[in-house]
Amino acid sequence: MFASYMINGWIMATIIAVVAGAVGLFVVLRGMSFAAHALPLGAFPGAAAANLLGISELWGLIGFSGLGVIGITQLAQRQRRDVATALMLMALLGLGTLFLSLSGHYAQGVYALLFGQLVSVSRAEIWPVLALGILIIAALGLGFRPLLLNTLSPDLAATHGISAGRADFGFLALVGIATAMALPVVGALLVFSLMIGPAAAARSLTNRPATALLLSVCLAVLTVWVSIAAAYISDWPTGFFVGTLAALLFAVARLSRRFHRLP
Repeated sequence: MFASYMINGWIMATIIAVVAGAVGLFVVLRGMSFAAHALPLGAFPGAAAANLLGISELWGLIGFSGLGVIGITQLAQRQRRDVATALMLMALLGLGTLFLSLSGHYAQGVYALLFGQLVSVSRAEIWPVLALGILIIAALGLGFRPLLLNTLSPDLAATHGISAGRADFGFLALVGIATAMALPVVGALLVFSLMIGPAAAARSLTNRPATALLLSVCLAVLTVWVSIAAAYISDWPTGFFVGTLAALLFAVARLSRRFHRLP
């Protein structure tokens, strides 16, 4: 349990859980769950492009995350957000299929991005993820009040000079960066579970934004820790436990809400 690769994976997953929990609360509050699901899947073909070009997967992930953010933001000006997100996801996945076909061989690393490779994390890989995580948390901290105001009352935010378009683009950019840094480690499916489950549970337990943010982060970290331990003991996939625990957290939170008044 305390082998070096397990400790590295535990540290990396904790960093990602903190970021996913913080970003996830605003994803839930802004009703952008589909976008949060689409961006990790849309970034996934970036690894296929990187594999074809012979460059680092991280650059491909960042590039396609950025492309997805720009595409969704631009299309959302003419279409409903869910339609814009679906159109961009279809285009990116189509490109990913093409890139995998052109590569002419089975790219195990690319397919592993769906579920992640938590046990293969090295100490050197932790530092860039930690740096990106600190940047995302710092950006959320600095923009917490404007982003919250834009989320809860766009009209009031506009009177204070807060542009809805810029807020959407800036927040989607944070989601995209979080996706790019997390995909190689925890995978597209696990990132989505960590972003939505704990945040939705926290939102059900309290109406106070700051409290919900802290609770969302704590629940995400708890989910990761329990999942890693359970996966180690049972030899079952970590993603199974993350998805199941995230859903259970939300179910328990909803049941608790029926019997307790929200603080």
